[in-house]
Amino acid sequence: MKASVYVLRCRDGTLYTGATTDLARRVAAHGRGKGAKYTRGRLPVALVAWWHPPTFSAAKSHEARFKQLTRSAKCATLRSGKAFGCRIYGKPERYS
Repeated sequence: MKASVYVLRCRDGTLYTGATTDLARRVAAHGRGKGAKYTRGRLPVALVAWWHPPTFSAAKSHEARFKQLTRSAKCATLRSGKAFGCRIYGKPERYS
């Protein structure tokens, strides 16, 4: 499986970031309320962006770095189409 960093938009408008090696399984788990404690109380969630670092270790590093950004910096990064040298996939209209 491919290492991925993903960004979810929660019902309350907040952004949640995670890293995984199975993006579809992880997003489905979040959607069923079986994901992180943070997202359980903020359902439904929608996948708005993801990118594929070269390794899972790099994905965890990207996740930590992205989480340190302010919301406006996160949105700007997502709109730019690049995160830490990786192409971002997703729906830019859902970032704000």
